[in-house]
Amino acid sequence: MVASGYGYYRTSIFLAMFVGYTLYYFNRKTFSFVMPSVMQEIKLDKDDLGLITSSQSLAYAISKFISGVLSDQISARWLFSIGLFSVGCINVVFSWSSTVTVFAGLWFLNGLGQGLGWPPCGKVLRKWFEPSQFGTWWAVLSCSMNLAGGLGPIIATVMAQSYSWRTTLSISGCTCVGVAFFCLLLIKNEPSDVGLPNIEPGGKKGKGGASADEGTLKEFLLSPYLWVLSLSYLVVFGVKTACTDWGQLFLIQDKGQTTLMGSSYMSALEIGGLVGSIVAGYLSDRAVARQGLRSHGNPRHGLLLSMMAGMFVSMYLFRVTVTPDSSKIWILSLGAVFGFSSYGPIALFGVIANESAPSKYCGTSHAIVALMANVGGFLSGLPFSTIAKHYSWDVAFWVAEVTCALTTVVFFLLRNIRTKMGRVPKKSD
Repeated sequence: MVASGYGYYRTSIFLAMFVGYTLYYFNRKTFSFVMPSVMQEIKLDKDDLGLITSSQSLAYAISKFISGVLSDQISARWLFSIGLFSVGCINVVFSWSSTVTVFAGLWFLNGLGQGLGWPPCGKVLRKWFEPSQFGTWWAVLSCSMNLAGGLGPIIATVMAQSYSWRTTLSISGCTCVGVAFFCLLLIKNEPSDVGLPNIEPGGKKGKGGASADEGTLKEFLLSPYLWVLSLSYLVVFGVKTACTDWGQLFLIQDKGQTTLMGSSYMSALEIGGLVGSIVAGYLSDRAVARQGLRSHGNPRHGLLLSMMAGMFVSMYLFRVTVTPDSSKIWILSLGAVFGFSSYGPIALFGVIANESAPSKYCGTSHAIVALMANVGGFLSGLPFSTIAKHYSWDVAFWVAEVTCALTTVVFFLLRNIRTKMGRVPKKSD
């Protein structure tokens, strides 16, 4: 009976979060999806479009960090549902607006609401799934973004052509609001909320119900492994973002390929990334099931290092072997391999940061490494393009390649570092 109870709640909770986060991501991109229709009605230049989208990106980075910390302090189901509700309301109000200033302000608020989505998901997954299942379900849940990103442009374009962009945003916003209430009803923070035994092993309980072995926030923040993960994630996410943002231009401007080939390369990269994140979660869970989580090293490290090495090799081959006469299959294969090798580590860094932290700081842990990833994403923008401007795309990609290789080597040397963050538990007699 207990097992069947877990099965029912796990299914309903996961489906609620999957549908909810699909709507989160769809409503994050709705302006981009309907941008051509908006520009037919309202005069917007490139600076206006940049202001609107950048305001959301800035707010999202800030909000995701704050949300990660908040998810350790307040109910994850409430945080997730409030964020989805607010995003829906903002999209509806956006559909009533017509000026750049209001657009930018509302899209900034949209970004603030968006940041409340993912950290509670990680918290709930850790509470409801065994360590040997955590990575797989984390990866599958992240596919909600690929689903929204793949179907979103088609759905939004058809709706905008059949009705209007305002109706499209209004309907998507109202859907968010409705689903937010279902999420609040279906999502449960942990098994004990419904009378089931909690999965996470509990230590001695101190005041406030937290495990006495977990230590203080200062002890957690001073954990070397937290910063090894953060800096590695910064590099991996920065290199991945550089390749997705600039790889198309590199192919066209330096490698003499067509625009169609450039966009096809990006599609191959995203498909490879979808497969890579799921494979990374599943195979690393198999390793955890065989070896178990321990205080030094992590069973997921072997796969993580292999994929980081795959990033370096595929980047090197992409830079060195691609010419105007290169086989299209070869170029697409390199894109798929890079996507596979880069999205896998991105999924694993989030999983490892969450599971290695004390239970009461797992949201904060993910918030810190995600913030560092956003720093990497920022560095892959203007600084990276400046190198390309003063030297060439080839030199810029060589810098990213070498940085990735050095990070992989350093992580390999530190692979057996103490991975349990926080206080070292005292040995009992």
